[in-house]
Amino acid sequence: MAADKDSKKEQSQTASQNAEKEFEGYLGEIVEVPKIRTGIFGEAKQVMVRILEGNDKGRVIRRNMIGFVKVGDKVRLPDTTREAKQIKAR
Repeated sequence: MAADKDSKKEQSQTASQNAEKEFEGYLGEIVEVPKIRTGIFGEAKQVMVRILEGNDKGRVIRRNMIGFVKVGDKVRLPDTTREAKQIKAR
């Protein structure tokens, strides 16, 4: 019985460590969602994101996002150095 309790504690600690690793990166907030779509089928949107953490705090960058997004959503970015190129109309 004691061995079962110890193994359960180890499993829960491992799960919490994995959860911490899963959310590495920088927190950002979507400030603008223009009507620009990209990708082969138009599945991605270009959004403007304000960085809320790290050295680039307060900076607004352009990123491509897949899925439903709206102004005010919080997103976790793996890095803040990459920025999407602006899509120009033909």
